[in-house]
Order: sequence, then structure tokens, then C-alpha cells
Amino acid sequence: MKRRMIQGVAIAAAALLAAACMDVTSPSTSSNSALALSQAFVTLPAGFTLTDNSFAGDGTTGGAFMPRMNHGGRGNEGPMDDISGHGGMGGGFGPDFLGGVGFGRGFGHGPFGGGALHGTCSFSSSTGVVTCTDTHDGLTINTTAIYKTAGGTAQSAPDSTTDVAAVTTDVSGTVTRRDSAVSTVHNTSSRSVSGLSVGSTQRTVNGVARGEESTAGKTDSGVVFTATRLVGDTTKALVIPVVSGKPTYPTAGTVIRQMTATITLAGGTPTTKARREVITYDGSATATLVITTDGTTKTCKLPLPRGIPSCS
Repeated sequence: MKRRMIQGVAIAAAALLAAACMDVTSPSTSSNSALALSQAFVTLPAGFTLTDNSFAGDGTTGGAFMPRMNHGGRGNEGPMDDISGHGGMGGGFGPDFLGGVGFGRGFGHGPFGGGALHGTCSFSSSTGVVTCTDTHDGLTINTTAIYKTAGGTAQSAPDSTTDVAAVTTDVSGTVTRRDSAVSTVHNTSSRSVSGLSVGSTQRTVNGVARGEESTAGKTDSGVVFTATRLVGDTTKALVIPVVSGKPTYPTAGTVIRQMTATITLAGGTPTTKARREVITYDGSATATLVITTDGTTKTCKLPLPRGIPSCS
């Protein structure tokens, strides 16, 4: 499970798929709002890197979205189609999804192998649930985990016999950025991984994650703004073969990610942008990536492992 330090705060949540672009009465306000949103999809909401999700988020991508209006467009480009690098939405897809992790057998090794829980933890023998509480920079992280052997026996901690790990995370709180912008945050995730035992021939992953933030503050040019961002992430029936001695990539399953950002500058009306990415694995060495940005769709072929997509 990811445990990365939060680097500031971002913007937060509006309606997920129903959000649509809204007209702005003032052309200058519309232009400024569009510029301010141009980097919204490169970063992730504050604390979202503490959940289990498909994004390659780290201390850079997990920082605040800062509305920028003074750079003449430099550094404000939207996410690139090279999803294996930091140009993609939220840092691109994590290495587990692209064959970027060398395989090792057993819990804690290879893609989706799992890791240690953090914070103060306790185990209930009656429910078989491990519960942990932790805090980071004004955010509270509550985690529950269920570990089971292949025979279904609940475990207080994972070991070499663990075959299934199901982890749920809830991150919430209020954080203040150094420029005095204030954000409220609520991020959640739930992921289940089976096939973790040493003798397993494949791993199967299912999960959902959701990130919400809302922020009030000033842009780098001193304009008062309010902003929202919502991130959604679903992993369906992802299958990764276990092959000793080399990295392997998923051969089945689908990952769906979407992000919606809305900003309102003082004296203007809301401006919204949305992006959706769907990657489908079909057993071949090429996955299909479909990208939809504000209603415009293109289809890409993604060579595995760790290839650069070719889009049409």
C-alpha cells in the first residue's frame, strides 16, 4: 500500500461523469480560467497517493494544483500521451500496470505484492480484520485489511502463506497550503489482490478509488478563486501471470480513470474540464488505451512492457 508524504494541497471534487463545460460570459475570464486549469490533470489531489490506485503518483504528482496565470503558457501544458512518464494524467499509470515491476513470488514481492501497514494497528480475532490509524499533515488515514491463506484462514499479519489481501483506505481532513489556500480532502480506495502465495501462477486485482477536494485561495497572480477536483479510478479483473526471473504485464482486465476539474475566478463563472482514460489488456503484448478529453476521443496502442502509446 502506498505511503508517500503529501506535498501540499490540490483542488477538489465536483460531479464525476456528469460535469460539463460551462459558458463564461467574459472572454478574458474564460481564457484565464482555461489557462488556470491547464495543469489540473498532471497532479493528483492531496493525500490521494496514500490510497491504492492506478496512478503513478509520488511526492511530485501528489502535490497541490496551483492555478497559474503568469507564465504565458510555459509549463502549463496538459497531460501528454506518454503515460509511462510523468506527463500523463496524475503521473501516468503505475509500473505495476505496465510491466515495470520485476516479479517475485509471495507477499511483498512483484506487482501488487502488497506492503506494510502504517500507523497504530490492531487485529480482531472475531472479525479477522486489521485496523490502522495514522496522520499526515492534517489528514487522518484509516485503513482496514483482511489477509487470508489460500484455504481461507484469516491472518493477523501477512506472511509467506498469504494468498489474498483486501485493503480499504480512507483519507480525510483539512489542509492549508503555504500561500494560505485551504482545502478539504476526502479520498478512499478498496483493493483486493489474490494469488499472492508462493505457489500461485497468476495474480488477480480488483479495486476502486475516489478522490475529492475543494479549495479556496488566490492564484499566483493574486486572483481569488474556488476550485474543485474529482478523481475516479476502477480496476476490473486485472490478471498478471507469475513468471520467475522477469517482469510481466497484465494479460486481461480493464482500468478506467477519470478526472474532472472546475475553477471559478473572482468575477467569473465556473469553467470545467474533464479527461477519461481506459486501458484494456487482451493477452497480447499491446494494450488498447482510449483517451477522452472534453468529449474528444482518440484510440492508442500501448506496447508492453513500459511502451509509449501510438495514437490515432
